[in-house]
Amino acid sequence: MNDRDTRHQQAMQKLKAHVDGKVAAATEQRGLLLVFTGNGKGKTTAAWGTVTRALGYGYRVGVVQFIKGMWECGERERLVEDPNLEVAIMATGFTWDTQNREADTAACRKVWVEAERMLADPEVYLVVLDELTYMLKFGYLDIETVKRAIENRPPEQTVIITGRNAHRELTAMADTVTEMQEVRHAFNAGVQARRGIDY
Repeated sequence: MNDRDTRHQQAMQKLKAHVDGKVAAATEQRGLLLVFTGNGKGKTTAAWGTVTRALGYGYRVGVVQFIKGMWECGERERLVEDPNLEVAIMATGFTWDTQNREADTAACRKVWVEAERMLADPEVYLVVLDELTYMLKFGYLDIETVKRAIENRPPEQTVIITGRNAHRELTAMADTVTEMQEVRHAFNAGVQARRGIDY
């Protein structure tokens, strides 16, 4: 074995010992609160990836889409026939299109009732609150209502919240916060969103 291979093997042994130590120290079993936020692309896509993973193991999953529900969604179209998946949609489309605060607030609160039901159901393993951050930012929901529902959920249930500008109280209570950072986005160069790639 040459010096380069020896150094590589030693580095990998050190890395393995570090990872093994972290795995051994992780002894708690419970549902998590994950927040996918930031200005970069991929928050909803990451959430749907986790939905696919949970469904693959036969778990029940609930998804509430607060903003993008009227758009085509390839993930939803592919998975909607799975009997373990329930999707509730705030059927107003983008709030900047409707420009009607009263109607948008009513639509948000109507679909929030579905979210609360899912968050209270111990049979639902994963709940995704897609673009919930906007509902808080626009004042359609208040943070205390959301926090109470999340804090009182069944202990084995995991919740994923997506959207830009996540409320500081949500990030403070989250187990995992991932911030998607935009380096470059094709849309800003005039490239249209692509079916099967962007939605």
